[in-house]
Amino acid sequence: MTSRLLMPVRADRNRGGAAPEIPEVAEVAGSTRPTAILDLGSPLVRALTARVRSESEARGAVTDRARLQVAHGIIAATVRPVYSVEDLRRVSRTLRLGRGSCSQRMAVLEAVARSLDVPTRVRGLLVDGHFWYPRFPKLRRFVPEEVLLAWPEFRLDGAWVPMAELFTGQDRPEHGGGSDGGFTNSGAETLFEAVARTGVDWDAPAACAGSAPCDLSAHLRTDLGRFTSRDELFARHGQTLCLPARTLAEPVLGRWSAGAGGAGPRSRSSAA
Repeated sequence: MTSRLLMPVRADRNRGGAAPEIPEVAEVAGSTRPTAILDLGSPLVRALTARVRSESEARGAVTDRARLQVAHGIIAATVRPVYSVEDLRRVSRTLRLGRGSCSQRMAVLEAVARSLDVPTRVRGLLVDGHFWYPRFPKLRRFVPEEVLLAWPEFRLDGAWVPMAELFTGQDRPEHGGGSDGGFTNSGAETLFEAVARTGVDWDAPAACAGSAPCDLSAHLRTDLGRFTSRDELFARHGQTLCLPARTLAEPVLGRWSAGAGGAGPRSRSSAA
């Protein structure tokens, strides 16, 4: 069973396993401005953006979509996936540490996008805690009842493109990796890597088999709508864990390599 004890009080929590609330969609403009989390002025963010520009030019990646694909690959290769629980962490700190959660690495990609003058926004998703059971088989009693996920969207060619749609079918073989089929949230592959290999859909009817795009809609409990930035989302709805839980968990989970499962923290040299 999942736990509510480690979570902050959230008035709009979807209880009782009811169908997710899908609010009326209002247009959210997004932005290219820096925020407390997306600290675009940091030398580390500037250096990463410069690297993305340079490698994009070398590969002939001339569109915004292609440059973001290059950025995704660099982040996946250089920022080690861990289970950090600090969603408000600045992008510059994630880069300085060289490790980050899915949420933190998505924030890095957003920061690069904004530095490239590509507007970003996020969709707030409350995801069922059971979705993370495969990663913590021996710690299920401590898995939060629901996890707040900031799912990035990028303004490309006049339309909002969710992170999972940055890569089309023809792009994925080049960037692919991990196991065949849809994303299972087990093993070394995380959501951040998975989008380059397979579809990730939070809306479609439940069906995830074979090589079909992975449908994760069955795990979505509440759709909180769109926000101009992840800062705005977390300011309004809080983080997944309450402050005491984050304070106790971060020293361990912040170094625990994704894919380690119940084995515990792993060193950088043994990371997947």
